[in-house]
Amino acid sequence: MKKAHLISFLFLIGLFFIQIDLEAQCAMCKAVLESNMQSGEDAVGKGINIGIMYIMFVPYLLLGVGGFLMYKYYLKPQQASK
Repeated sequence: MKKAHLISFLFLIGLFFIQIDLEAQCAMCKAVLESNMQSGEDAVGKGINIGIMYIMFVPYLLLGVGGFLMYKYYLKPQQASK
């Protein structure tokens, strides 16, 4: 069982080192950026993509930290008492 946890942990750590350029945009943002890029304003598009990725990442980070704390303080002591 410990080996499976170790493999899962190493896989998740490996995902943090993989960097892929992603472009995440809603329909309205995409329409505005396409019109800006046609007029030659490329810097605006890159800034909005980074902002969208940041906004998308924060909820997953909060859920991960909350899950870890719940496991550490609530589930782990119950397993030790059995």
